[in-house]
Amino acid sequence: MPAQHGPRRARIAFSDSAAKQLDAITSEAELHALDRALVVISVDPDIGEPLPGNSTGPQLRQYVDDVERVRLLYWVTALKTVVVVAFIEV
Repeated sequence: MPAQHGPRRARIAFSDSAAKQLDAITSEAELHALDRALVVISVDPDIGEPLPGNSTGPQLRQYVDDVERVRLLYWVTALKTVVVVAFIEV
């Protein structure tokens, strides 16, 4: 019998500015908070709310995790890759 797998997760990529933020994280708690938020959006990229903007660029979304007190700004590509633009503590 073949193994049952859950839904496929979206691939996560980081913009240059988000990668710099990631490199600057030194706290285990911040890393845990970011990891938790990334898992949530990788499972459901549409969970974040769309940010107002124009239609010329990608639709930016924001995901806020009130428990871990973080906010991710990201957009989703046509192939369901999540591109994280910024990681912000709230």
